[in-house]
Order: sequence, then structure tokens, then C-alpha cells
Amino acid sequence: MVVGGIAVGLLKLTTRGWQGMTKLKTQPAAGEAQLTERLRRHVQVLAGEIGNRNLYAAANLAEAARYVEGHLMQAGYTVESQPYQAEGQTVRNLIVTKPGTDPSLDPLLIGAHYDTAGNPGADDNASGTAALLELARWAGEHAFARTLTFVAFTNEEPPFFQTELMGSRVYARAAKARGKRIRAALILESIGYYTDAPNSQRYPPFYGLFYPNRGNFLGVVSNLRYRRLAGEVARAFKRRSRLPIESVAAPDFIPGVTWSDHWSFWKEGYQAVMLTDTAFLRNPNYHMDSDTPDTLDYAKLAAVVEGLRGVMEEFAH
Repeated sequence: MVVGGIAVGLLKLTTRGWQGMTKLKTQPAAGEAQLTERLRRHVQVLAGEIGNRNLYAAANLAEAARYVEGHLMQAGYTVESQPYQAEGQTVRNLIVTKPGTDPSLDPLLIGAHYDTAGNPGADDNASGTAALLELARWAGEHAFARTLTFVAFTNEEPPFFQTELMGSRVYARAAKARGKRIRAALILESIGYYTDAPNSQRYPPFYGLFYPNRGNFLGVVSNLRYRRLAGEVARAFKRRSRLPIESVAAPDFIPGVTWSDHWSFWKEGYQAVMLTDTAFLRNPNYHMDSDTPDTLDYAKLAAVVEGLRGVMEEFAH
């Protein structure tokens, strides 16, 4: 039976995940206090000051794009704009590249969407955008063998979700048409909401049998085809971060498995995973006006960034 097969696969993944799970340490890593405040400031500007960011609040969407672009430029990058038309308006993805020392290696891509679903979008997805900015800033100060590409996507949210006008779909389709190779795409999707409350974490049917009931961990999500990548990312993250992480590889039809920009890369045959706090399965503010900056845990968001630095170091050297 399909359900039985899923359960066996989940049990194997979860056994490895629990063995590597660590408790959140009391002392932050060096420089993490400053990182925490920078992340808080990014989210405050995007979700608190700019607010709703989508095609139907076009001025706000453009202001958010300028904010992201400005911080990438401050980090020393030349920003490539990928404009395209959606419902008669011009929207754009924002792309920067940290060249590696070995051009024979396929680039590693880190992406996050900066638009929202008609709400402030602190967790979804100012949290991912803030992490993207800080990862790009950090990468600019270091050398890597593999080229790193950072992309801020637009139009992830409805009504463009999983359509040809989704920003990541535009990017991935164009990359495939050019024959561009990508080692893997790491998509940052709603990564700022955490709670230690019992039974705060929900799951699709059967999944709760194998995973924690407290929403205090980061998730790595893949389909069955890219389950090895999910495991590699989770293991690299654990070696660097003090935040617990769980990985799952599941069929595409399971609710939530395809619900972000990684789907666009899967459509073109690129390896990709989603890094997430599980969004609607944990956060009661999902796609609501209450998704505001004060609801996020910035210390844990900083721990996510620290873990992702470790992933980037392992994948890019």
C-alpha cells in the first residue's frame, strides 16, 4: 500500500533525524546578537513599514524590491534584474552572484520570495528574504570554490502560485532554456516562527506518528526523487546550528510538499529542497493580517542562518 510505503520511508528519515537532533544551546555563537538584530530590522522594514507586498499593492512590491536591491548592493554585489510582465505590470526577480574559484563546479542557488499574500508577511516571507540578505552579505566576505547564486523571487503567492507567472518559474524555465546547470536550489520559505508549546506542530495524516509535536524545529522538505539532497542539507545544518532540524522526503501529492519556489525547479529537473518552519502547519498567523514582525523568534531565525552558512560551506567547497 502507498501509505505503508510512506510510513516506512518516514520512519527511516526520522530515525536519522532524531539521532542528530540537538537542544538549543544557551550561549549564542560569536556575532549572533548582531545578526539577530539585522534580521529583525529587515523583517521590520519589509513587514512592519512596507507591509503588504504584491502586484495588487504594486508600489509596496516595488519598494520591497528596492530595499532588497539596495542591501545587496551595499554588500558589494551588482544586482541583475529579471523583469517580466504579469497582468500588464512589470515585476522582477533580483539576482546576484558570488563567483567561485572553480568554474567547473555547478553553482549553488539560494532563493526566497519577497511578495506576500495580501498581508504583512513577516514569516511568509520576510523571514526568508531577511535570511537571504544576510547569507549573501556573509558570502560576499568569504571565498568559495563553487559559485553561489542568490535570487529574490516575486509572485510566489496566489494568484500566481504554480503558474507560468510565478517568479521562480520564470527564472527556472529561463535557466533550463539556456542550459544552465545548478548543483541544488535551497529555497527559504517561512523560517521565523517557533514555539515550544505541546501539540503546536500539525502534520498531514500519518506524519505526526514520526515527528515532534512541538513546533521548535526547522524542516527540510523534498520529494522522493531528491531525498538524498534533503538528507545532505539536514546533516550539514546540524553540524553548524544549535537549532533542531527534521527532514522529510514525501510524494508531491502530500499537502505542502510542493508549496513554494522549489516546485519551479523540480518542474525543470533541477535538484531543490525547501527550508521551512512548516508555515500553515504551525503558524496560526499564516496568510493573515496577524503575520507581523513581533510574532517571530529572531534568535532562532539567526540560528537558521548560522546553520545555512554551514550548508553553504560544505556544498560550495
